Amino acid sequence: MKVIGVKFKDGGKIYYFAPKEKENYETGMQVVVETSKSVEFATVAFPPTDVEDSEVVQPLKPILRIATDKDREQVKKNAERRPQAMQIAQEKIAKHNLDMKLIDCEFTFDGNKVIFYFAADGRIDFRELVKDLASTFHIRIELRQVGIRDETRLLGGIAPCGRECCCAGAMPEFKKVSIKMAKVQGLSLNPGKISGLCGRLMCCLSYENDYYAEAYKKMPKVGSEVSTPEGKGTVVSNNMLKYIVRVKIEKDGALVYKDFALDKIRFKNNKKEEKDDEKSDPALKDLVD
Repeated sequence: MKVIGVKFKDGGKIYYFAPKEKENYETGMQVVVETSKSVEFATVAFPPTDVEDSEVVQPLKPILRIATDKDREQVKKNAERRPQAMQIAQEKIAKHNLDMKLIDCEFTFDGNKVIFYFAADGRIDFRELVKDLASTFHIRIELRQVGIRDETRLLGGIAPCGRECCCAGAMPEFKKVSIKMAKVQGLSLNPGKISGLCGRLMCCLSYENDYYAEAYKKMPKVGSEVSTPEGKGTVVSNNMLKYIVRVKIEKDGALVYKDFALDKIRFKNNKKEEKDDEKSDPALKDLVD
């Protein structure tokens, strides 16, 4: 089946749509599509491609048209309405004395509905707020409560690595991240070192986890005893990218630290499946969703 991939936000999830016959689509091109809820403005992520029928969720919605200048003007007008809508919503939230944090809002492409995103501890009764907003905007109102990771995705920001947060710019969907991933990769289990702006484990821990998990099985355990060409010693650290083991060896009453290639040492690999450390450390437990 031939499909075209589009996304509604930068770094967002890619959705399949049916390309229109006799139309040429290129990556980055702006289009208007029909979704199950409304007509939306989107960007082509990849041109028409053949995929297995099993990968497509039926019925496949169509690409309505390649975006026109009028469509782009509509998107611009919607964006210009956002600051005032945020201000009004914030005032209404304060008026109703609701314990909720307004994060963002967006107007649908046709301008007939505005969606407000908010964060809160627990459930919030916002029925009166919705009525108040509807009487002010005279369009449909939707309030969506999001978690702390979604909040960071919506607001964006610069991660500890100096790049844009993965969730905001390069990750269509959240992946499960665990303390064990950090441990396997030899990272410090200091919460400040392995948590992102959201206060949860950094999403990037999952990117290379498959490689590190496989390498981890081949390496000796830190603190274990190994045999080297220069005698027995204790493993101090492992370089899983280069398969190099740093060993502490006692020679003539002095301690010597030397690096050996993995194939030059001998050890008994008796690693057992280790439980995630957050189960025993409350400080780490707070990092996991």
